Amino acid sequence: MQEPKIAPSLLAADFARLGEQVLEVAKAGADRLHMDIMDGMFVPNISFGPLVLQSVSKVTTLPLETHLMIHEPDRYLEDFAKAGASSLIVHAEGAIHLHRTLERIRSLGLKVGVAINPATPVSVLEPIIDMTDLVLIMTVNPGFGGQKFLERTISKIADVRKRIDQLGLNTELEVDGGIDPKTAPHAVAAGANVLVAGSAVFGSPHGIFRAVEMLKRPVGGSQ
Repeated sequence: MQEPKIAPSLLAADFARLGEQVLEVAKAGADRLHMDIMDGMFVPNISFGPLVLQSVSKVTTLPLETHLMIHEPDRYLEDFAKAGASSLIVHAEGAIHLHRTLERIRSLGLKVGVAINPATPVSVLEPIIDMTDLVLIMTVNPGFGGQKFLERTISKIADVRKRIDQLGLNTELEVDGGIDPKTAPHAVAAGANVLVAGSAVFGSPHGIFRAVEMLKRPVGGSQ
């Protein structure tokens, strides 16, 4: 089984030491950084915006994967592109004209991602999956870190992996929510190849280096 890519979520980082922790996860072998953008409307929380993203871009060369958990993301696509985003992930539930939104992201020269929540059927991806570089399956209800992985999302991961393979796409399949050394092997076995992890990295009792190493094991990560 292929080793998954790891995308530490900066939402769980210590913001008093943000630059230091960004450098630490990079040295630990993280493949990209996951930036959770929340507006207090689409999800019941507020996180940060383009200025924080811009600051992070100054201290790392890791790709900045920007997850827009916001209503009407079209209003901010250009702002995050200018701030240094490498990719923009929008929610199928939050974009009024999803096809147009994805075209706009591509026109900005960024990688295109689409996320779906646990209660959203995978069928919503069918009209646009061939436009994506990444599909993100939320394995918790978005809005807060530290939630428990929803086991019922395993079948969704497998369904999307099957469709990606059927179409012969190079689209990455990412999971976000409750990912830790115990749940990661199940997500990877179902077909995920990118793991977002916040608390399991920045809050690990083993430290960041060991935490990333444990998540990169596609099997036996709970040992």
